[in-house]
Amino acid sequence: MTRKAASIIVPCYNVEKYLPRCLDSLINQTLDDIEIICINDGSPDHCIDILRDYEQRYPGKVVVIDKQNEGVWRGRFDGIRIAQGEYIGFLDSDDYAEPDFVRSLYEAARASEADIAVGGFSRVDMDTGARLTEEMCSARPSFRIQDDPGRLIEMNGAPWNKLWRAPLLKDMHDLVAPPKVLDDMLFQMLAFLNARGSVVFVSKNLVNYMIRSDSIINTISLEKLQTGYDAFLEVLRIYKESGAAANLLQAFDAVAFEHLGVSMMFRVSCDKSIDLGEQLRKCTSFLDEHFPTWRRSPYITFRYAHKQGGGAFAKLNIAQKVYRAHLMRPFLAAYRFAIDRLHIDIKW
Repeated sequence: MTRKAASIIVPCYNVEKYLPRCLDSLINQTLDDIEIICINDGSPDHCIDILRDYEQRYPGKVVVIDKQNEGVWRGRFDGIRIAQGEYIGFLDSDDYAEPDFVRSLYEAARASEADIAVGGFSRVDMDTGARLTEEMCSARPSFRIQDDPGRLIEMNGAPWNKLWRAPLLKDMHDLVAPPKVLDDMLFQMLAFLNARGSVVFVSKNLVNYMIRSDSIINTISLEKLQTGYDAFLEVLRIYKESGAAANLLQAFDAVAFEHLGVSMMFRVSCDKSIDLGEQLRKCTSFLDEHFPTWRRSPYITFRYAHKQGGGAFAKLNIAQKVYRAHLMRPFLAAYRFAIDRLHIDIKW
């Protein structure tokens, strides 16, 4: 098979309403030397009919895998397995890309011989089309994960605004039981483990990430949360068995606090049927036992945040101080008030 510049993997499930827009945005990319690998994950609607139509109209460019439902995690690995691109990227099937999405990331990666290229994205209201925020769009210096793994804190927790050098993903570890929450972020952490080259940034909007009007407040079941805890432990085991350096393990501790201690506890706080105090105690014990440097992480300090220009680093430093002072409950209540009543969506 002919080598491609990039392969873009699109998992599809129950998205017939949005799928044509997504596929059209990839067909019309300014970089033509790409393949679009679409995974029909046992979708109960007409996704497979739409995909077969595009496959017929664009032979060799659109590749369809039709399989039983196993979830996004397995679908991505199925796509990675057959990808022919020098670099591999992803796009969620209810989102859509800007025309220069692939070219901008590919040229940035090739110019620096980088392992990973990261682009900006917009959060867009699904109903109105209004642009809610632009993220990862400010200029950032490139870095190597081995040299400064704390920079992983500023990376958004999803793979779809990035291009990855293909061997990073083809050689990455799999999880026996993929989590039902934080799967995007843990997928990335496994890929980061293989990175030896640089991470470069393209400071403009390249992906439109669609937000439904009913998703401002996110709830979570305790069963789903437990799958997140279990998967964090499995990824931590893989890091240790792979000989991850001490500074990378410290960065992983900081990321664990960011996503379990802040993001997941916020989602828990939105469900009044769940005892938030009990879950905060459980989360704290979990972090202390398995990710112990989160309390005094060199990557969650005022000095480090100042060095990196504030942003996500400063917000995480504030959250850590609140957490250690046992003030997380009122902090989360204030956070919810800002979102519910003031319509200020503060991203972490």
